[in-house]
Amino acid sequence: MSYKSLATLAGILLLTGITASFTVSGKEGGKDVLEFDDFPLEEPIGYPEWFKRSFLDLPEDLAEAISAGKKGIVVYFGQKRCPYCQMLLEVNFGLSDIATYTQRNFDIIPIDIWGVDEVTDMAGEVLTEREFALREDTNFTPSLIFYDEQGEVALRLRGYYPPYKFRAALEYVADDHYRRERFSEYLERGDPTLTFEPGDLHEEVFFSAPPYYLDRSRFPADGPLAVFFEQGNCHACDVLHTQPLREPAIYQLFNKLEAVQLDIWSDVPVVTPDGRRTTAQQWAKDLGLFYTPSILFFDEHGREVLRVDSVIRFYRLRNVLNYVNNRGYLVEPNYQRWRVTSGF
Repeated sequence: MSYKSLATLAGILLLTGITASFTVSGKEGGKDVLEFDDFPLEEPIGYPEWFKRSFLDLPEDLAEAISAGKKGIVVYFGQKRCPYCQMLLEVNFGLSDIATYTQRNFDIIPIDIWGVDEVTDMAGEVLTEREFALREDTNFTPSLIFYDEQGEVALRLRGYYPPYKFRAALEYVADDHYRRERFSEYLERGDPTLTFEPGDLHEEVFFSAPPYYLDRSRFPADGPLAVFFEQGNCHACDVLHTQPLREPAIYQLFNKLEAVQLDIWSDVPVVTPDGRRTTAQQWAKDLGLFYTPSILFFDEHGREVLRVDSVIRFYRLRNVLNYVNNRGYLVEPNYQRWRVTSGF
């Protein structure tokens, strides 16, 4: 679908009273960027016709892909009425270069995270789609796992990423860069336009001031911690602060947490929640972060319980904050399962 068509569709939706918001935002880092606000789905989404109709025997699927000259397979985890899944399927895979490159290098195997069909994993274990999704920690849909020729995991993507970053992920695996460097390093090295010049970060009243002594390993804190990794001249950061964080419900939920903001390129000293001395930039690299803004949540003892490191909008951020504030991780360590059983 073209940008013009999307803009026309947005106008139709507004005229018909359907609550949806599309932002066609020109360029970011020299690449086309297209972002959506919450897009309501009334019907389940179908897969592109070129997705593989699989018996969900992953070793067999991988062998067939390799025999066809491909680099491996991608397991796609999705669910019905998922606006982020729709963004991936219609926006990213709607671009001919992404669709063509993907089909040339990979077979995509779709998994319903609530499905009951049997899956044979790379080790030969048989489990249901739902069990497989839970085990692989697909807290956010869409999620994708890239398997290489040996059946090893080459890359995991959790959540939705805009087209330019998704293209980079495909190339990162197809061209074997994953064997030599992390995805975050590949992005920084391979495309210098993705490294933004220093700029002012958005400030929030609920951010704690430095020094960033976040150690919770020796003495537990009173409550959870949220760490925002951001950077200057970051469109997605602008969207986060001017849209979801302006919602009173979101703002109040963050006020209940300890929260700090770190510049992903900064050398400012940090003592991490598990007690290590480092810098903001090095910690971000150690965590494998490659998207800003990323928000990481830690429990009272300094253990990471959840991270949001992809495009996020109001309803998903609200649910994540309810999970953290209500200590849902103490009852159910899997966010997706907690969300269903708790009614959020």
